[in-house]
Amino acid sequence: MLDGIDDIDWAALEHAYGAADDVPDLLRAAGSTDPQVRDGALEELVSSLCHQGSVYSATAAAVPFLARLALDGPGDRLRLLWLLHCAADGTGPQWRQVRRAVAAALQPLLALAAGEDRSVRRTMVWIIAACEEASLPLMPLLRARLAKEDDAEVRADLVTALGLLDVSPEGREARNRALLSEAEPLVRGAALTDLLRTAPLPLPTAWVDAALDVCGPVSVHDCGHPWPAGYRPLGERLMDDPEAALRAVRRGAPLAWELTETWRDRERDVLPWLAASAVNADGGVDAEGLYRVARAGAALEGGAPAPWLEPALRSEDPAVRVAAVHAAVRLRVPGAVGLVLRLMDELPEETAMPAPTPLSAPGAVVPAAAEVFGVAALPVARRVAARPCPGWVDALLPFPELAADCATDLVRLLPASARVLASLGPAVGAGAVAALRAGADAGGLEAATVLARVTGDAGPAVAVVRALPDAVARRRAAVRVAGELGPAAGALLPLVEERLLAPDRESRADAAAAIWRVTGRTHDTAPVIADQLARGRDWHEPHLGALRALVAMRLLPEAARPAVEHIAFSPRRVVSGFLLCDGTPHPDLTARSLARELLALPG
Repeated sequence: MLDGIDDIDWAALEHAYGAADDVPDLLRAAGSTDPQVRDGALEELVSSLCHQGSVYSATAAAVPFLARLALDGPGDRLRLLWLLHCAADGTGPQWRQVRRAVAAALQPLLALAAGEDRSVRRTMVWIIAACEEASLPLMPLLRARLAKEDDAEVRADLVTALGLLDVSPEGREARNRALLSEAEPLVRGAALTDLLRTAPLPLPTAWVDAALDVCGPVSVHDCGHPWPAGYRPLGERLMDDPEAALRAVRRGAPLAWELTETWRDRERDVLPWLAASAVNADGGVDAEGLYRVARAGAALEGGAPAPWLEPALRSEDPAVRVAAVHAAVRLRVPGAVGLVLRLMDELPEETAMPAPTPLSAPGAVVPAAAEVFGVAALPVARRVAARPCPGWVDALLPFPELAADCATDLVRLLPASARVLASLGPAVGAGAVAALRAGADAGGLEAATVLARVTGDAGPAVAVVRALPDAVARRRAAVRVAGELGPAAGALLPLVEERLLAPDRESRADAAAAIWRVTGRTHDTAPVIADQLARGRDWHEPHLGALRALVAMRLLPEAARPAVEHIAFSPRRVVSGFLLCDGTPHPDLTARSLARELLALPG
């Protein structure tokens, strides 16, 4: 089985851990009659040759020997075949070479596709599908197996493999349509999934309903399937068509959150299902689900009672109660301000302490009350002014008089209080100015920046930036301070201009925006910002900075117009939210508003 293994210069090849000179011994151990020896060797081979989906030059060299061991070895055939599948489906610079090696090793193994072990038959189908175009000559074999196979799961896998490999759209559709009369739901589901995978949008309603009938609740998180990249799980494909996804939600599929994260203006459609998943009929309450409700509610007018929140508001779990109040605030539930006040009394630490992850930072519920209810949240702001703390302080932004009264206390809460203090200007008071100056003299960049914002004296901020020991940190701080202070930070301009040479477009755009704020120049700064928007591929939150800068400039460079139009009018989200929802409004709402403001500029 291992003839020729010593003719290969394994030391010249690589696997995940470096030189592959240990592979021959591992392959010999994989052919041992001792099950424990084989087990250890196979673990090492999987980790070395297909490490987290990556394949290497040693993987291609090992494939023929793995195939021989799978066919004639003393045991562990299924694991060896699965290793071949992982190799064929692998990624990395060597993936073509590895896939060709697997395809070349398939011929002696084909008899296993008709063997007695159904798991082996299934795995053989997966290997053939993973080889993609190299497996096209095996299409007749797959069709013959489909005609003879009596196991439902194997038949379903054969349907999927044939759909992925078939280069004839007409033949694929005809075969799948014929299979819709099959008695076995798994086979019908595979045929419908393949039909929907290749169907034009919008997806045919009859096929969507039929697929939901046989496949049950579908999810977009079907990431454990064995198929190559051309495969689209049903839930993922439904997400390409918002109406199809909504039909699935109404049928009980857990796609409500993914729908509103993928498509704009779907919050009203999915809110009942988000609420039902957060507070279910059995009394179960999910804090993360409540934050999702809060985010959806932030995009709606709200104002209606929400009696379904009552179990969560009475929960003994502090995290659930905070999340429920946050949802009530974003939904503008009558009496939500009173709920916030009660929460501040009953759970002051839980609502006041910032924490490292969004879901564990419920302090945002207090400033959210001021953001949503404005003047009506005055009792909340008074409570904050009487006892300011980092998690509450932004609630004072709409109430400058209250903030000015406790400005000295706010200085001690920097950097959390920076926005509030900066907004006060001269009203900050002499005591707070003295405290800020002391903080700046001690090297505090936040204190120095706020001091410049409220007094116009940028000298301490410039000195703190220049004193930073790390050159990259110094340039980044210069961009940030110059962006906030404008012409007063002119002394930092050389450091900011150095940042124009940063390797990433976002950093260059930030530097360009800061230069504009200092100098007012647009001829050499607006194009840099426009380039970030025009050439961006993955739309994410840092694009908001570029949009805000162009809005402030009152300019829309032609190079950025297509991207801005896309952001303004795309029915899909173009800016992603946080992976863990914290109940704040979706940043895509801000992106769309900024883009439309840009497009409305005269001239």
